[in-house]
Amino acid sequence: MITENNNLAETDEIADLLSSLPKEKSWRSGYVYRYQGFWCPEKQIPAVIAFQKHFLAQKTDTILVTMPKSGTTWLKALAFSVMNRAKYTPSCSPLNSVNPHDLVPFSLPDSIKNSGCRIVCLCRNPFDNFISLWHFACKARPERLGPLLLEEAFDSFCNGLGGFGPFFDHVLGYWRESLERPEEVLFLTYEDMKEDINSQMKRLAEFLGCPFSLEEEADGVVEGITKLCGFSNLKDKEINKTGRSLLYFENKTLFRRGEVGDWVNYLSPEMVDRLNKLMEQKLAGSGLKFKTGL
Repeated sequence: MITENNNLAETDEIADLLSSLPKEKSWRSGYVYRYQGFWCPEKQIPAVIAFQKHFLAQKTDTILVTMPKSGTTWLKALAFSVMNRAKYTPSCSPLNSVNPHDLVPFSLPDSIKNSGCRIVCLCRNPFDNFISLWHFACKARPERLGPLLLEEAFDSFCNGLGGFGPFFDHVLGYWRESLERPEEVLFLTYEDMKEDINSQMKRLAEFLGCPFSLEEEADGVVEGITKLCGFSNLKDKEINKTGRSLLYFENKTLFRRGEVGDWVNYLSPEMVDRLNKLMEQKLAGSGLKFKTGL
């Protein structure tokens, strides 16, 4: 009975909290609320609060950080494969039958900041990130709400309302942490990984404390993991065609094109100019730059 009363009290506290937060219409359904500086779906705020309160990060933990549709699935597959390569070869890897999201759970409470654990952040240029996020939201949006117009979503994104945005606040936070604590925070970009995945994977392995040996490199272990975690290979797995690893999304919606520069097929010159100016303004003096094409 005490537990029930506690649950009711927590429900009331969350309801009071939500009523006090700024809110905007979500791209998918319902509302997003500005909580701790970022826009979060209503149903995820209680989970965020509970996790921040109760999870204690350990120095041996590795935390993967991305904005939605910035290569999350890819990074999870790569990190899992690199760290478990002594246990699983590509041919017997769980990735052949399990979605990466089922192997690497979501989390990021405050205890992480002072735990000394490793944090790997993967970011994507805002142009491609927006287009991928828009396609993703369109697939998950209820038909009763009608189509999500590109122009409407773009305006929302530029105003900071994209998934867990503002986009630039998110990426700059981790970029600055990576400069201040390079031994604890590794900052990767989607574009660098697409351009030279083997080199970036070696950086990842070195940072994770399990660098590839010369023998492994000679035996093609790096290339084997690259192939296993490649976009086309993961997309073709049966579990990623029919399964569901995230609550509201089918696994097949996690894989679209995975290309750099696809935004040129969607954004008008006016949109490009607006986002370019916003990017220049937000990133000024930070040293962070994004490649928008390869």
